[in-house]
Amino acid sequence: MQVQSAYASGMQGLQSAQQGLAQATTSVAMPDQQKPAVPNTSAQDTVTLSSRAVGQTDTTSALVSATESSNQAQASAKVIEVASETVGSLIDIEV
Repeated sequence: MQVQSAYASGMQGLQSAQQGLAQATTSVAMPDQQKPAVPNTSAQDTVTLSSRAVGQTDTTSALVSATESSNQAQASAKVIEVASETVGSLIDIEV
């Protein structure tokens, strides 16, 4: 079994966070073509209201995913920082 270095794990985490954030922001920004057009009438049926709720849920899920990716990137950057400090202290230099 091969143990991955902390620096490599941090870099892998940053790449994963970048991909997740790109996917989440695309989901938020891309208009959903499957949503039906909603007429401007005061009487709305339950199908129209439920389709709006699904659209809001999708957007909410994408925004939550974007926040998770941002947090993952911050944690991965901290892993890289600590790994760099540790290596620097082991060989008595600061990077």
